[in-house]
Amino acid sequence: MAGEDEPKIVVTKDGPYRVVGKVPLAVQRIVANARKESWEWKEGRSFDAKEEYFLCRCGQSKTKPFCDGTHAKIGFDGTETASRRPIERQSERLDGPTHVLSDAEHLCAFARFCDPGGKIWALIGRTDDPRVRELVIHEGTQCPSGRLVLHDKVTGEAVEPELPPSIGVVEDPVLGVSGPLWVRGGIRVESPDGTPYERRNRLTLCRCGASVNKPFCNGSHASIEFRDGIEPR
Repeated sequence: MAGEDEPKIVVTKDGPYRVVGKVPLAVQRIVANARKESWEWKEGRSFDAKEEYFLCRCGQSKTKPFCDGTHAKIGFDGTETASRRPIERQSERLDGPTHVLSDAEHLCAFARFCDPGGKIWALIGRTDDPRVRELVIHEGTQCPSGRLVLHDKVTGEAVEPELPPSIGVVEDPVLGVSGPLWVRGGIRVESPDGTPYERRNRLTLCRCGASVNKPFCNGSHASIEFRDGIEPR
């Protein structure tokens, strides 16, 4: 069980995410390169991080990113459908000269950091070239959902960015849509009965209400053109 003071996110039944532990909350904007490809992150507006707060999960709150009770009025179905198997068991593995790429495709949040300079799946086989290896590491570690995880073949260790325990409210200006909640730094995510999901350094939670892999994002915000209205376009 999580300690009383440990930050955590509770996926409430057909309702919002209950966040406890004064978890920092800020907009995280996808910044594109000159070719309009996702390249880096830029932090935007921050929100008051109280000891406890509730984040919208149905996508229709008038006070986004916070819940205003709309889920109850619209009969939101927030049934959790995601697998609880370890992510490594849900992933395909691609072997390269210096790194192994684990790919859990169903976790894709459609942030598109895997594309610049050549798609990561094509590049992984050329990581014996230092320049290609650097690009592969960049692409893999920028992925917010943790769909893509690189492992060093010498040490066996995962190549992970250092991320503070925090939540990012994702905005995607290139597509003109609002993305998921980017949960960073290994924050515990659990169901109402306290059953935890696998603790990960990077994961994305659906906040448009349309994912078929709840509570995780599956990129549906892009297809429904979800816009939260938090920041001007």
